[in-house]
Amino acid sequence: MSEQKTVGADDFALERVPIAKRQHWVKVAVQRFGQLSALSQFLLGAALGFGMTFGDAMLAILFGTIILEVVAVMTGILGQREGLSTSVLARWTGFGKYGSALISLVISLSLIGWFGIQSGVAADGLASFVPGVPPWVWAMVIGLGVTVIVIYGFESMAWTAYITIPAFLGLAGWSVWVELQKHKFGDLITQPAPGPELTIAAGATLVAGGFIVGMVITPDMTRFNRSAGDVVKQTVVSVTVGEIGVALVGVLLAHALKTNDIISIVTSTSGFIGSIIIVAGTIKMNDWNLYGASLGVVNFVDCVFGKSLNRGKATLLIGLAGSLLAAAGILGYFTSFLVILGVAFPPIAGIMVAEYYIVKTWRKQLSESAPNLPETQPGWVPATLIVWVASAVLGAIIPFGIASLNSLMLSILLYVIAGKLGLVRGTRELATQEV
Repeated sequence: MSEQKTVGADDFALERVPIAKRQHWVKVAVQRFGQLSALSQFLLGAALGFGMTFGDAMLAILFGTIILEVVAVMTGILGQREGLSTSVLARWTGFGKYGSALISLVISLSLIGWFGIQSGVAADGLASFVPGVPPWVWAMVIGLGVTVIVIYGFESMAWTAYITIPAFLGLAGWSVWVELQKHKFGDLITQPAPGPELTIAAGATLVAGGFIVGMVITPDMTRFNRSAGDVVKQTVVSVTVGEIGVALVGVLLAHALKTNDIISIVTSTSGFIGSIIIVAGTIKMNDWNLYGASLGVVNFVDCVFGKSLNRGKATLLIGLAGSLLAAAGILGYFTSFLVILGVAFPPIAGIMVAEYYIVKTWRKQLSESAPNLPETQPGWVPATLIVWVASAVLGAIIPFGIASLNSLMLSILLYVIAGKLGLVRGTRELATQEV
């Protein structure tokens, strides 16, 4: 590999994370918790609370969270064992080199979309306090600020978490307490939904869809873990507390204020402090959106063009693109975006899990090559692409159950059947270091 100028930290974008570079589980868990204890969860909770009773919303959040935790643990242990990012790991867990490139592209585009959504939330909040500065300017400032943090990689993001998470939780907790003190708790949990009705199944799909990309790319984070036990501990603690706790608060606020507008909720409860809450919550969620997107783009460029792109440079380019999307107002497509993700992404995790733990076509090749990568990789795996599309489509149109869970289970079942029939095989073997 030819030497090139690097920007920031490359963070083993196309390599296994060495054992010596693995981190204590708390350090990783803090970042995982920061992803979930963010404004997007308030927004999600508010969307549920606006269309559901408190009891139904709680069930939807519980069902959706269970889906997320199962996916996170299974993919997380996979990433911890092999020390590879999701995009690179996909080459030997069912997708092959070019399927991995496709996955990388889809994940990166989705995460850039999330980056734009989060930056848009923060920009709207800040613009309400500084009328002279339009939201698009704030979107660019916030987006580029997060970009600088992510350029320097995992360590920079860890220190950011230690600052922003206490600030977000402290200020948000205080503002929520102030608002909820004005209402009787019994009334909030027994009153009907203030908006159009939403079913439990649809709500659970929104919950699972709301963070399913984060769960699919769990190996990006858990490749820094030391053991499978650490993956389980951090998942149970961070996902349960972050997903359920913050989302339920959003439900209560939607019932109290009769709105699903997260900006109105936060600003009406805490005034100027609300803008600080917004910025703190955005930064910690958005850095991992951008980080995952950068890893995906690096893998895409390596697979398709045979070029080694520095992750820091990729981060700079993607951060600029995401900031422009935020300035263009991508926030308005939030709900439909979640529904699409809710059925399109679970099959990715399902296929990877089914291949690694059950079918094992490339498991031995992958594991025995450590600490290096396998010398060869499959090109295309046609059966995988068929299973992915079929699972997503069927998961969306089956008239019962939870769409995201349907698509996840279908992908595992169909891939295992394809494996038993001998259909899971690559079109040809390619050299991993082929340029």
